Amino acid sequence: MQRSRKMNNNRSQNASLGIVGFGAFGQLAALHLRQHFDITAYDPSPDVAKVAKQLGVRLSSLHSVSEADVILIAAPVSSLEQVVSEIAVACKPGALIVDVGSVKVVPSEIMRRLLPDHVDIVASHPLFGPQSAAAGIEGLKIAVCPIQGRRHSRLAAFLRKALGLTVIITTPEDHDQEAAVVQGLTHLIAKVLLRMGPLPTRMTTKSFDLLFEAISMVQHDAPEVFEAIEKTNPYAETVRLRFFDLAASLSVELETALRTPPHNETGL
Repeated sequence: MQRSRKMNNNRSQNASLGIVGFGAFGQLAALHLRQHFDITAYDPSPDVAKVAKQLGVRLSSLHSVSEADVILIAAPVSSLEQVVSEIAVACKPGALIVDVGSVKVVPSEIMRRLLPDHVDIVASHPLFGPQSAAAGIEGLKIAVCPIQGRRHSRLAAFLRKALGLTVIITTPEDHDQEAAVVQGLTHLIAKVLLRMGPLPTRMTTKSFDLLFEAISMVQHDAPEVFEAIEKTNPYAETVRLRFFDLAASLSVELETALRTPPHNETGL
C-alpha cells in the first residue's frame, strides 16, 4: 500500500503514462493503471474513441504520447520497429519505456538499437490477457526483462505492491525459450481443436472442460498474437516441429498396434 500511495502522489505531480496501441491489452492496462497515472494513448483506429472516453484516457498523436514519463508499447511486433523509431525522436531523458509483447528477443533488440541512451528500457510480458484477467489481475504473472538502465527494480516493486502481480525477472532469451512451449503449444493445439469443431459440450470430462477453457482464453486473440508467437519467437519452430514429429511418431505406433493381431493366450 505504501508503494501505491507513492504512485498516487506521483500522479498528483503529473506523472504521465503514454500507451502506444490502444487495442484490447492497451485498454486493459489503462483500466488498472488509471488510478496511478495521467494517461494518454495513441491508436490509428477511430474505433477506440468511445472506450478511451469511458476509461478517462485522452487520445493524442504518437509524438505527444511519446513525451510521457512512462511509455507502454502495446503495438504489434510487426510494426514495432517503425513505432520505436518514432518514439525515439520524441521521448525525453529519464523516460521509462516498456513493451508488453508476447515475444522478447526481437523487441528487446529493436528497442536497444533504436532508443537513445538517456532512457530506461524494460521488456515485459504480462502472462495474461483480457480473458484470463476478467476476474482481476491480482496474483497473475508478468515477466520482466531488464534491457537498459536500473529502473526495472522500481517497476517490479510497483507491479507487486500496487497491482498484486507475481513478477518473474528473466532474460529475453530465457523468456522466449519457455514461451515457445507454454504459448506456442497452447495456441497451436487450440487452432487444431477449433478446426475439428464443433466440440462436444454435453458429455464432457473435467479434463476436457479445462482444455476447452484454455481454448476459450486464446481463440479470440488478434491474429498478430499467434503470428508473433509462432513466427517471431526464435525458438518456436524447433518446438513446433518436435511436437509434430512426436505426434506423427505416436500415430505410426497406433497404426502398427491396430494392424498387429491380438495375442491369443489360450491357444484356441
